[in-house]
Amino acid sequence: MSFSGQVAWITGASSGIGAALARALAGQGARLVLSGRNEAALRDVSSTCGDCLILPFEATDHAAARTAADKAWAWAEPISGGVDVLVNNAGISQRSLAVDTDFPVYQRIVDVDLLAPIALTQALLPRMTARASGRIVMISSVAGKVGVPMRTAYSAAKFGLIGYADALRSEIAHLGVQVHVIAPGSIRTGVSRNALTADGTPRGVSDRAIENGLDPDKAAEEMLAAILSGQREIVVAEGVEKQMGEMRRTPDALFAQMEALVAGGYVRKMEAEG
Repeated sequence: MSFSGQVAWITGASSGIGAALARALAGQGARLVLSGRNEAALRDVSSTCGDCLILPFEATDHAAARTAADKAWAWAEPISGGVDVLVNNAGISQRSLAVDTDFPVYQRIVDVDLLAPIALTQALLPRMTARASGRIVMISSVAGKVGVPMRTAYSAAKFGLIGYADALRSEIAHLGVQVHVIAPGSIRTGVSRNALTADGTPRGVSDRAIENGLDPDKAAEEMLAAILSGQREIVVAEGVEKQMGEMRRTPDALFAQMEALVAGGYVRKMEAEG
């Protein structure tokens, strides 16, 4: 099994996990749509990934996201019938105590890490469900399963992303669209360097856990293998971070129960009661 012949759209594709996923997907024969804010960096990534569509836009500009969704689908339709895989990867982290953190930092992180991926997913969702195929991938975090110090905004957004994904999965699994949540631990990227501090400025330095984390290319291969195997919730981490993620893992039987509830007519019953 591979992603050969499919079209995958990756946000936050200019570096880190997004760039690693682009390389891994291209290596399996996928065609790529690459999005992020830095067009030059996206083009650098695309230079090693074959034929790509570059769609730069600000993740929190929801009108731009809808326009990008139209362009991505139109580009993908002659290739595979539309976008086969949406990877919501764009995000920003935090390194500050709640007591010190300005409220606009919370707004910015929730806007980028929660509302932006929801907006983009909603823009593609009707087309995916009408076609009765596709995959939606949410890059959350171990910090989206376990509250981590100095990441209150980040954990709030990433917990919320998992909640949205789990509820969405229950609604659309019977329509042929799969939803996968990935909870990475420390991976060697610029996530800590780019994290927001208490006043909203970037931290500017990395930390030991990130610098000693998983190689992003290795992590990307692990993520793709788990997606292809049909896993709904995927923890990609080592050591204590993996233990934390596994301790808070949602039982697969519960996912199946929620999906069966909808497939069995739950929505129709609720609408009738309304």
